[in-house]
Amino acid sequence: MAADIQLEEGLQFIPRFDANGLITAIAQDARTGQILMVAYMNEEALKLTIKTGNAVYYSRSRKKLWKKGEESGHVQKVVQILTDCDQDCLLLKVEVNQGQCHVGYQSCFYRALKKGTSDQLEFVAQKVYDPKETYKKK
Repeated sequence: MAADIQLEEGLQFIPRFDANGLITAIAQDARTGQILMVAYMNEEALKLTIKTGNAVYYSRSRKKLWKKGEESGHVQKVVQILTDCDQDCLLLKVEVNQGQCHVGYQSCFYRALKKGTSDQLEFVAQKVYDPKETYKKK
């Protein structure tokens, strides 16, 4: 029980990574409060984020570190890192310079479940940039 109190109410940062060595990281626009994306960090990504002040994630599909904006230029400057009560999820409040979703939207949450349906989505946002222009192969 004492360990739970330290974890849940103490002032020591003790991020709890899952069995794969990852922790969920939610990026939120520090200015607007809009949720931009959900990603994962491993210990190295978290350390680099803290050290550089720019968001670094771990790509599960590519199995490597992913510096947000390394291809697009759409970086996330970290203003604050919050942890939930049991320290197994992080919330990064970030300043952004462009849309954050790789398909052209400000947020990765650009569709919603259409009211009155259980399997239909509707768009709730407009694209803010053209991903074909942003992600041109060099």
